[in-house]
Amino acid sequence: MIIGEFPEFVRRHWETIRGKLEKGSYRPSPVRRVLIPKDRGAFRTLGIPTVLDRVIQQAIAQVLGEIHDPKFSEHSYGFRPKRSAHQAIEAMRQESLMKGKGGRHCQVVDCDLKTFFDTVNHQKMMAKLRESVSDVRLLELIGKFLKAGVILPDGTYEESRSGVPQGGPLSPLLANILLDDLDKELEQRGHAFVRYADDFVILCHSVRAAQRVLGSVTRYLSQRLRLIVNVAKSKVVPLAEASFLGFRIMRKKIRWTEKSRNKLKAKIRAITKRTRGVSPSKVIADLNQYLRGAVNYYACGIPYGEVVELDGWLRRRLRLYYWKQWGRPRTRRRKLISLGIDREEVHMASRSRKGHWRMSRNSIVHRAMTDHWIHEQGVPALAEQWVAIRYPEKAKAS
Repeated sequence: MIIGEFPEFVRRHWETIRGKLEKGSYRPSPVRRVLIPKDRGAFRTLGIPTVLDRVIQQAIAQVLGEIHDPKFSEHSYGFRPKRSAHQAIEAMRQESLMKGKGGRHCQVVDCDLKTFFDTVNHQKMMAKLRESVSDVRLLELIGKFLKAGVILPDGTYEESRSGVPQGGPLSPLLANILLDDLDKELEQRGHAFVRYADDFVILCHSVRAAQRVLGSVTRYLSQRLRLIVNVAKSKVVPLAEASFLGFRIMRKKIRWTEKSRNKLKAKIRAITKRTRGVSPSKVIADLNQYLRGAVNYYACGIPYGEVVELDGWLRRRLRLYYWKQWGRPRTRRRKLISLGIDREEVHMASRSRKGHWRMSRNSIVHRAMTDHWIHEQGVPALAEQWVAIRYPEKAKAS
């Protein structure tokens, strides 16, 4: 069922569905597994519930969220009302400044939970829920969602022996409920830490203290919460080398990581790949869709000089794409003339044997496809977007 069909479906069947929910006989459908590519050929697994199950999960999440969220730690920022990743990285910056000498001696415990959403222990999860939920029917329904099973990409069915499938509305809340025990334990020990869902960092005064904390927290996670710690990726690093949610703290300032920058540029390259074979308008639409969210997220960590450089590089990628699209010398000649290039010098560009990337910097091509013309086609102006995010009052005034 697609989302557009749901309103009519629920009008016809709601009384039956409601009756099953009240009697405790409702059975959720298996989730559809989707593999999201990560770095180095790895994949992140998502479990997409049916539309009906998503609505029911959302209803449960709204009620349980109102009960649990006020009890959550102030150090928890993931998937909570009026909290964000930007607030989390700012909290990390503030905590680091309190570690003496502007955070220069601060050591960061970076503890990596291996495939957290896929390895949550069902018994531990349900035991935690029983502490605050007394409705047996609701507990049984949540248990059924956890054990609903998975439809793999090849169409086969697989049982769910552990995990809370990432992709449903209920999963982030269940993760926060389970990991709240970790927050309370760290608070009791007096540690400075920041957590966003299953990503968290602990800040310490010295390497020795950080290593001791890493060992004790690893034992707590594996023995008390029955979670798997990725020992190979968990480490103690100086503040300047620590990354959190795609950012790092450099000289008291928030900066995006090199990995984040490379990820953004790789996505732009994929969208503007000259052999992609779609119209420039489609490429520009895809760029707008991606960059609107990406720049909004990373703007707090991008220096202005870098965003200006990115802007120029993006325009060059578009000139490259247009040049490839124009293809034959005759077409290139016609396009260049229509963009104001004199007939006497058009042939110097239209019949050049230089590669597409070199031609994207050619002075004639640049005079034809000016920065203004590129933006008129709908290509996002990253520097303007950056200013609007970082200095909203200045952007309104201009």
